[in-house]
Amino acid sequence: MKYPIACAMATLLLGGCASFSPDGGFDTVTSATRDRLGKDTRIVRTDADVAALADTLAPLLATPLSVDSAVQIALLNNRGLQATYQRLGVAEADLVQAGRLQNPRFGFKRTHEGSDVLVDRSLTINLVNLLTAPLATRIESRRFEQTRLQVADAALTVAADTRHAYYGALGAAQQRTYARQVSDAAEAGAELGTRMAKVGNWSALDMAREQSFHADAITRLAMADKEVLASREKLVRLLGLDSASAFTLPDRLPDLPAAAIALKQVDQIALRERLDIQAAKLQLEATAASLNLTRSTRFVNALEIGGVRNSASGKPPETGYELSLEIPLFDWGTARVAKAEATYMQGVHQLADTAIAARSQARESYGNYRVSYDLARHYRDQVMPLRKRISDETMLRYNGMLVSVFELLADAREQSGAAHGYIGALKDFWIADSDLQAALGGRLPSAPDGEKK
Repeated sequence: MKYPIACAMATLLLGGCASFSPDGGFDTVTSATRDRLGKDTRIVRTDADVAALADTLAPLLATPLSVDSAVQIALLNNRGLQATYQRLGVAEADLVQAGRLQNPRFGFKRTHEGSDVLVDRSLTINLVNLLTAPLATRIESRRFEQTRLQVADAALTVAADTRHAYYGALGAAQQRTYARQVSDAAEAGAELGTRMAKVGNWSALDMAREQSFHADAITRLAMADKEVLASREKLVRLLGLDSASAFTLPDRLPDLPAAAIALKQVDQIALRERLDIQAAKLQLEATAASLNLTRSTRFVNALEIGGVRNSASGKPPETGYELSLEIPLFDWGTARVAKAEATYMQGVHQLADTAIAARSQARESYGNYRVSYDLARHYRDQVMPLRKRISDETMLRYNGMLVSVFELLADAREQSGAAHGYIGALKDFWIADSDLQAALGGRLPSAPDGEKK
């Protein structure tokens, strides 16, 4: 038995050489953010990392945020995402641990028999662990790769949420500007109506209507202020900043693109590109491998072999080996196998559910994207030009003393209302654009899958 024990010990020493990778598996996250977002990210661990991060964020925060700079800040500074990055260290530790065999056990017993001293020594290793170590390592390797994809997908999710919050905050601020203009116009109309009613040139009913509109305008302005506060604070949380005063935003939303992107078979693009589906596939593969391991060891759960050397006073030492085997008398491993099989079937259905949800989300997001684009374009090309034409005609008639100042104020309110609607439609389009990117795996595909239309 010297040779089998020596081989086992050699395997044990080789298994102990398993070590951690230099990047901790973070290259998958870095590649995903660069390829799909064109952005960088890093793990913050030390004080030096914190100082380097502050130097990186300073120029990004010095000017009004663009959507790209907001996404970059979130990938670097979002605390929840940084916590998610640490999952890689946990998963890699499990992988390295799986590649290292259990430590051998040394037994020592010293007894007296009269004046004689009996000494028993033993050195044992777990054979089951030795034989199943390669399969266990492959299982943990799949799980580690799954974790890498999940962490990368979490980074893409934070990027999508940041784009969503950015356009929401920008649109809310722009809508508040127009709500304030409507409120100012309503205040002027109410004040003028009150003065004219006092001199008998305005009825009590007309004065009440102007005052009612003014009251409604104040309410809408307060709701706009509330929306601005909520949307900015949401963006603050995603950026990982202390307060909304740490950044500024542009004055208006980006213009509507000249054309929308026409996509074919968006559900197939989602199945091909989404990282959560790839992670679910790896999880199912790891579960299947674990099921095979459970079946292989259902009868033999504890098997140990080791060398023995006993010595007694005045006698030559006794050498040999001992074998320890768990007898499957009460537990035949059926419960472990049943649990593994149920876990596997659970993974099968979860993967199918993830795929169904991804395809449906892709179709829904693309439909919302196209409708939002068409609506925003309708406002831009039809509603706003018509409102401007009406406003110009009303001003001409006012200058010719053909309409009253109240009709001029009413027209200004209607024009501001149309502008408010256009801003809302434009904001909805950019949010729909962000949702579509997230539904398709973090980016909009280029030709031949996507073409302008």
